[in-house]
Amino acid sequence: MDCPADAGLLAQGVANDEVFDVVPVNLIITEVAHRKLQEILNFEPGDVVLTVAIHRGGCSGYLYDMQIIDRPEGEGYQYDDIDGIPVAIADFDSSLLSGIVVNYQDTLMGGGFKIENPNADKECGCGKSFG
Repeated sequence: MDCPADAGLLAQGVANDEVFDVVPVNLIITEVAHRKLQEILNFEPGDVVLTVAIHRGGCSGYLYDMQIIDRPEGEGYQYDDIDGIPVAIADFDSSLLSGIVVNYQDTLMGGGFKIENPNADKECGCGKSFG
């Protein structure tokens, strides 16, 4: 996706005094996604993490963004280690991402990481957008 690496575009528009729900993030990574992520992380030097973020856009309202980035410094993130996969989720995105399942599908047409989100009221057919 062509989204900037940050805490999500949603967080950019948050005023310092704006209140948002911060919930503990319970992220599930399937076995096949875990293998693929471990493969990718083996080629990344330094202290890196998998980030999953939310951005405004897409045909359903929000887009997912997954990236491997240097570990963010400062406050505003929840960190977890899921069987050796370091993960960082921005507090601002936590209420929309808690409980997601990260999967990987290797198909001839449209393979890649897929997110199943129990918080989504609707999802786009492409699997990259939800509302």
